[in-house]
Amino acid sequence: MTEETPGFEEKPDVPSGATPEDAEPKAAPSSASAEGAAPAGDTNQTAGLVAQLDQVRTALNERTADLQRLQAEYQNYRRRVERDRIAVKEIAIANLLTELLPVLDDIGRARDHGELLGGFKSVAESLEVVAAKMGLQQFGKEGEPFDPTIHEALMHSYAPDVTETTCVAILQPGYRFGERTIRPARVAVAEPQPGATAAKSSDEAEAADDKDSGGPDEG
Repeated sequence: MTEETPGFEEKPDVPSGATPEDAEPKAAPSSASAEGAAPAGDTNQTAGLVAQLDQVRTALNERTADLQRLQAEYQNYRRRVERDRIAVKEIAIANLLTELLPVLDDIGRARDHGELLGGFKSVAESLEVVAAKMGLQQFGKEGEPFDPTIHEALMHSYAPDVTETTCVAILQPGYRFGERTIRPARVAVAEPQPGATAAKSSDEAEAADDKDSGGPDEG
């Protein structure tokens, strides 16, 4: 058996012609080199994540725009349906009230002749109250200016005491429902007498001249 000499370490064999440094074991690559290669991979990974995030954001914006457009269309649909529902309701009520107008005319004539008595009076007044609650409004008064959009002239005359075409008699009252005219008021109208307007204007001009000059001359 071979005895080892204490205190001496066995060294690896060194080829002839090699330097002592060659005999030392090669060190592992430095950590600095490893760290230098890492940022390139991290950058590529970060760029990929940013690209994916941009795609997600674009898709989210598109879906959000679609949702907003859908909500706007739904709101428009609801408003249109509600508007149509109100219009249909108003038309139905207007048609019903139109059918009641002859009855209301009979009630008015009976009242004018003093024939609205007893139980018929109560029924007639109840019907008028119900019609008013539904939105029916009566219009047409003597002395108001003639308006062809709400009045229908059945009689025509001249009068010295009017300065414009005026309703002098209400032959049949008019009715409206909201902004809708169900029936125009049928009236008798009077116009100023021909030449009366010119004469009045002349008198007014003379009066103004007298006022400016201090009044008429005294004899």
